[in-house]
Amino acid sequence: MKVGTIKETKVEESRVGLTPLGVRALTQAGHTVLVERGAGLGSGFSDDHYASAGATLVNTPQEVAQGCDLLVKVKELLPPEYPLLRRDLILFTYLHLAALREFTERILASGAIAIAYEMVQQPDGSLPLLAPMSQVAGRMAAEIGAHLLKRPGPGRGKLVGGIAGVAPARAVILGSGGVATAACRVLIGLEARTTVMSRDLQRLAYLEEHFGGRIATRVATGASVAEELLGADLLITAVLVPGAPTPKMVTREMVRSMGPGAVIVDVSIDQGGAVETSRPTTHAEPTFVAEGVVHYCVPNMPGAVPHTSTEALTSATLPYVLRLADEGLDAIRHDPALARGVSAARGKLTCQPVADAFGLPYAPLEKVL
Repeated sequence: MKVGTIKETKVEESRVGLTPLGVRALTQAGHTVLVERGAGLGSGFSDDHYASAGATLVNTPQEVAQGCDLLVKVKELLPPEYPLLRRDLILFTYLHLAALREFTERILASGAIAIAYEMVQQPDGSLPLLAPMSQVAGRMAAEIGAHLLKRPGPGRGKLVGGIAGVAPARAVILGSGGVATAACRVLIGLEARTTVMSRDLQRLAYLEEHFGGRIATRVATGASVAEELLGADLLITAVLVPGAPTPKMVTREMVRSMGPGAVIVDVSIDQGGAVETSRPTTHAEPTFVAEGVVHYCVPNMPGAVPHTSTEALTSATLPYVLRLADEGLDAIRHDPALARGVSAARGKLTCQPVADAFGLPYAPLEKVL
């Protein structure tokens, strides 16, 4: 099979879908790999690295897309890249379609087969291609929140850990998965007073035991979230409903109740955000203030640490890339985890939550392939 990767064009996105190590694994398995020149520079990989690994370097993303059967990326295509889509091209990347109607419609119109990293799901419910970036985003969310509380800037000028005689900052994490766990680890290290809120009692019990009672936990309801956010210094949202838009669990009134100079890091913004006042931002302009509260809502947070993120992501995705290259569509038919990641194929939406979000027809994958 011919496999390709291109340079990411999202603002300050320097990750890359394939590393030279991945290229070598593919070429040794008998596949051809096309790489756009400069695609890996932001992650520390030169064109010479790719060439030495056996890649064929080309000058434009169009040459890659036209010449490959499987296009491996990191983030969704942006509007100027939509023409790269074509029937039976396999696109393997983060998609987050429930927040991107226009992109969804263009995928359907093209007939491409779109597989979402974030939807690949093992029988135990784990999300192996989302997990590494969740760890990165969770750690970053805590670091960024701590930074934004400081001055200069609109933050309230508070040290997260406090000092002797001064109480630490009060942090609330909404969610209990990978992002929340990673954020907890950093906030505990910074000595913040941390409360984790979730509807999953089993996960809350696990986190309480895992962190040795150094966090508080509460079941997330409208009333309990409002109570915890009153006067809170930092909110990190880590809510995920796989494939579906994130429910708005934090109202404008709750945001206002945090008070001027508080900080919200909405990690859920990829799927629309869990906060009523959130809107997507970029690494170039990452924050805005609403209701007196600083909001950080960058959809591609791990893009700020591309060296770490690319290695972590591609280590997880490469086995699936190799399987797709070796078996083509049979890999989807034979691997239930990979099949769950197929969001659209040959003009049909095969992800029920995305179809429900947009009121579009849904087609079971087995009937499409």
